[in-house]
Amino acid sequence: MPAIWREGVSPAERFAFGREGTLIGALGMEFLEAGDDWVRGRMPVDERTRQPYGFLHGGASVAFAETMASWGGDCCVPYGKTCMGMEINANHVRPAPAGWVYGRATPESLGRTSQVWTVRITNEADKLVCISRVTLAVVDVKSSA
Repeated sequence: MPAIWREGVSPAERFAFGREGTLIGALGMEFLEAGDDWVRGRMPVDERTRQPYGFLHGGASVAFAETMASWGGDCCVPYGKTCMGMEINANHVRPAPAGWVYGRATPESLGRTSQVWTVRITNEADKLVCISRVTLAVVDVKSSA
């Protein structure tokens, strides 16, 4: 299978763009690797991402899933376009009390105006913590100025 990434785009370099001062940086999300049609990252389970009972907060899992899908989506759209979350669902399967969770995002559909990605979030023992389906809108990049 040929790589889905836009020519000249490195998923690792793209992930580093815009981390500082964003939710991605605040929650400690990190890039790990990318294949021809998937991206993988990790997020710590710590005081930034836990709920009051000491487990990974479902909202942190959703933020991580949307970040992973959006990152992958952004790397395969034409220049002048980007991807933004339009809809997300998540099934929280198992609690994660500490350590790291790992997210692997793969596309289900790469359309011209929308994309659908599946994100599997696992714990350090590779057991499923959350599975999410993310629909992305493909939009024009606009200046924030």
